[in-house]
Amino acid sequence: MKKIFLPILAICLIAGCQSNTDKPEVVEETTSPFENVYTEFTLTTDINSLSEDEKVVIPILIEAAKIMDNLFWQEAYGNKEELLESIEDEATRSYAIANYGPWDRLNGDKPFVEGVGEKPLGSGFYPTDMTKEEFEAWENPDKTSLYTFIERDAAGGLQTVWYHQRFEAEVNRAADLLDSAAAIIQEEGFKKYLMERAKALRTDDYYTSDIAWMDMTDNGLDCIIGPIENYEDKLYNYKAAHEAYVLVKDKEWSERLAKYALLLPQLQEGLPVPAAYKTETPGRDSQLGAYDVVFYAGDCNAGSKTIAVNLPNDEKVQLEKGTRRLQLKNAMRAKYDKILVDIAKELIVEDQQQHITFDAFFGNTMFHEVAHGLGIKNTINGKGTVREALQEEFSALEEGKADVLGLYMVTELFEMGELTQGNVMDNYVTFLAGIFRSVRFGASSAHGRANMVRFNYFKKEGAFTKENGKYRVDFEKMQLAMASLSELILTLQGDGDKEGVIKLMEEMGNVPEDLQADLDRLKDANIPVDVVFNQGTEVLGL
Repeated sequence: MKKIFLPILAICLIAGCQSNTDKPEVVEETTSPFENVYTEFTLTTDINSLSEDEKVVIPILIEAAKIMDNLFWQEAYGNKEELLESIEDEATRSYAIANYGPWDRLNGDKPFVEGVGEKPLGSGFYPTDMTKEEFEAWENPDKTSLYTFIERDAAGGLQTVWYHQRFEAEVNRAADLLDSAAAIIQEEGFKKYLMERAKALRTDDYYTSDIAWMDMTDNGLDCIIGPIENYEDKLYNYKAAHEAYVLVKDKEWSERLAKYALLLPQLQEGLPVPAAYKTETPGRDSQLGAYDVVFYAGDCNAGSKTIAVNLPNDEKVQLEKGTRRLQLKNAMRAKYDKILVDIAKELIVEDQQQHITFDAFFGNTMFHEVAHGLGIKNTINGKGTVREALQEEFSALEEGKADVLGLYMVTELFEMGELTQGNVMDNYVTFLAGIFRSVRFGASSAHGRANMVRFNYFKKEGAFTKENGKYRVDFEKMQLAMASLSELILTLQGDGDKEGVIKLMEEMGNVPEDLQADLDRLKDANIPVDVVFNQGTEVLGL
């Protein structure tokens, strides 16, 4: 019998679809609150395109990814097994697995298990009884590191514990798996990266492995693994959470995308902001690539699923080497086919629905990631990096920057003749439909808050209108709104103006009543919010 992961099977049963069992059973209609939240998608790729050593290595990388999954559970909640054993209802248990805890990541982190309190802003990275005043008064050079837990010592004071110490057995096992994969793989760039990443897991020093990852060009496989994004830490945005992707490169699509990275310096010069806010030069080694994901684990698999990445996050590496932007084609296609198309039919005026295209969705997503490399990484007034100056407000504003500058890039590239497929109106209308898709993830996340600021700002500027319950893009006003919002965000970042960011989020980071009514319509139309994955070696036939 083919195995299906528990969250997928249970959510599939909730939605009333047939699971792949020996004896299919009739599933009665349910009134579960989790019905139609997720839709299932199987992560596959063309295995025939892989070399024999790559086929052997993929299961090893998946095993290492599963270790990251367990570590993220500990960071996001704590004892996974204890939680799941305490939940009797199968649907609720499956929903807890999809959310890596008892808080709904697609609904403002609201608890959905009886007796569970609010989710700690610092997740499991800090003592729950620690105050900000206590933390800020504590003099310790490692307290803001991406890779330290803050814990109580025997005397009740604060102490730091490095990830590789807290998770010594787990990271050593994962590192051993990466070393064994490196011994098999033939391509030198990927081999070197795997060996350096294994060292990094054992030491919490990721710089050399990030450089090795940036230097890869001829790899057929990729594996993003370790503590990477800091969205889970909503207290300070200091702490990175564990995750992993196992990826198969689409070499044909990657070659088509490569030219856009070379245009970054030119696009940086044209940003609609005073010169002081665009003095930095993006790294010229930035790469664009298209991949199929064959396994998600940890942070990237929690709640809404990532469909593109822009890494490394280390500002030093970004300025030295740039970043790599990976477009996750099969996951992107899942969200377009199963969610975005139906949202557009419900909320976009009929005569503009022709502008909803996968190429535009792919392009908007891709240039969102590219746009992370534009703008400024260091404040212009001596406040340190933008990340340090904005602290917990950094992630939401950075995502907002990438959203609006991605659209700016699309507009510029059409005008330069570098983009020729479709037309820019496709990207604008698909962009608006994409806001409705992603804001359903909840306004509490960094991406959710960024979505709401963009929606409310565009609405104020008349970038779209509403007629008979559906939305129409005003092309010229959207262009103007795009430019003015870009300038606002880039200025806030360059100034390190945390208070200004807080004010912007308070004024525009919330879901207005009329939009909530439209989102309720999507729910009533049984349009799912996101996807869950059927994934692993068995579905790949390995």
